Amino acid sequence: MTTTSPSQAAATPTGSITHLRPALHFTARDTWLNDPNGLLHHDGVYHLFFQSNPHGNTWGNMSWGHATSTDLVTWDERPVALPHTDEELVFSGSAVADVRNTAGFAGSGQTALVAIYTSAYTAASDRPGIQAQSLAYSLDGGDTWTRYAGNPVLDIGSREFRDPKVFWHGGVDGRWVMVAVEAVDRRVVIYSSPNLLDWTLESRFGPAHAVGGVWECPDLFPLDVRDTGESKWVLVVSLNPGGIAGGSGAQYFVGDFDGHTFTPDRLSTSTDPTDFDWLDYGRDYYAAVSFNDAPQGRRLMVGWASNWDYANAVPTHPWRSAMSLVRELELVRCADGRLRVVQAPVLPAGDPDVEVFDLTVPTGPGTRAELVLSPAEGTGTSRVILTLDGDARTVTCDRTESGAVDFHPTFSSVDTAPLLGGDVTELQIIVDATIIEIYVDGGLVTLTQQVYPDAALTELRATYAG
Repeated sequence: MTTTSPSQAAATPTGSITHLRPALHFTARDTWLNDPNGLLHHDGVYHLFFQSNPHGNTWGNMSWGHATSTDLVTWDERPVALPHTDEELVFSGSAVADVRNTAGFAGSGQTALVAIYTSAYTAASDRPGIQAQSLAYSLDGGDTWTRYAGNPVLDIGSREFRDPKVFWHGGVDGRWVMVAVEAVDRRVVIYSSPNLLDWTLESRFGPAHAVGGVWECPDLFPLDVRDTGESKWVLVVSLNPGGIAGGSGAQYFVGDFDGHTFTPDRLSTSTDPTDFDWLDYGRDYYAAVSFNDAPQGRRLMVGWASNWDYANAVPTHPWRSAMSLVRELELVRCADGRLRVVQAPVLPAGDPDVEVFDLTVPTGPGTRAELVLSPAEGTGTSRVILTLDGDARTVTCDRTESGAVDFHPTFSSVDTAPLLGGDVTELQIIVDATIIEIYVDGGLVTLTQQVYPDAALTELRATYAG
């Protein structure tokens, strides 16, 4: 949940959705947001930083907004952490707790939280148009931040070098590792550093698999394989356009990382996007990254629940855009021998304050199921149709009648995902005002979709054939 307050903006635009604000999907109080940044757990608090326009509800004036939580479902929006300046926009990045004081920012008894972000330099700077990596640090648990006087710490003279995700690798004798992107070259670059200040190029990965757009927002982390005691590394990279459903999307690779180079287990020579591995098959899941230092070794991820095709036009007010639910990740080995990511939503205990539908659907040969989400009778006419086809081995989500769909020509869509399980499919459908998250077979496949209905979607009707 997000704290809310009356809009400071002008009158509500005609056609805006003001009666439905997500309860569990984080939204900024009255401004724009996009990519999650700086996801970090420290001293019992989860920090969610995010791309923010502090002055409006469309993209611009990029800064780091800030929210905190102790349970991953109730978020408290804090003051802007890293505001833009005349010389610098603050693009995406990550945050770490420098518990070894490798950068030397902390005094006795202190721990520095360090944000590693992309400085997008403006025409008013001495690096106009350049994207380089910079630091800021906090000595009070994330309440206030100071930009490092020696910024940028990594500048290769590029206009398309961004989105650093940094983590500690190697235990006591380890070092910092950064993955970033050379965006238009569709490459992930891997750097290392002993101190967050001095960086050495280790290797590059890509182009590979989906390359229809620029690569952005990489992440690299180990993940346990369920019921095996085995662990593999997962490299996540988002791209726009070129996603599986059109526009923005997020793909992943499973492999090994030796501290220098990521080596994928599988590289397809196909140009068919259905042969690649996708974090989500819906239209609205992008820039997904994971928390550093989550307790109990959990791998927790958040994505931006929107799509660059129409993000600036969605009919909400005074806020615009939301985050996905937090998802916990692990790997499973499927019947075909392929390792795939499974994702489980983090929901509050008890009544989750959203609509959650859990059901089992027959999906063997010759079967077909149609599930219709709609408002309570007499309150609205919007509907979203899910169809599970046992012969085609697909699940589709049709949002062409979901309510407001004419605010952008690409919004009205029918999106398709594979059924990877057996003759019975388990579904969990979470409906939170303007966002639907669908988890298929325990999160082996997910679809995230925005909708703007004329009334809350609270009912599910199912019909079966075959």
